[in-house]
Amino acid sequence: MAVEVTPIRSQADYEGVLKEIERLWAAKSGTPDGDRLDVLVTLVDAYESEHYPMDRPDPVEAIEFRMEQQGLTRRDLQQLIGSRTPVAEILTRKRDLSVAMIRRLHDRLGISAEVLIRPLRKKRAA
Repeated sequence: MAVEVTPIRSQADYEGVLKEIERLWAAKSGTPDGDRLDVLVTLVDAYESEHYPMDRPDPVEAIEFRMEQQGLTRRDLQQLIGSRTPVAEILTRKRDLSVAMIRRLHDRLGISAEVLIRPLRKKRAA
């Protein structure tokens, strides 16, 4: 019989819930175990959001990730950003995105506008 579902208040609670999720991982949706899995995953998500927040990517990281996902090249970005020069300047973090570029990237590539409006991180020295 499954243990009662309670809030995750400690690292030990968190680790116990992760073990329970692992046990239930193959549960079918709509079954008691599947419903329990859904609830536990929601609890873990809330706990991780509070205790292990992830920083959103900067615009260039998001663009490069989407390019990789969709098999796009710099040339493909020209219709969204402009000629080769602006594309290169943006991807090398020498130029910020304009509002029009942000709109097109959001509309056509599905990148969150919230991510695209963030300031560019300066490239780290190698």
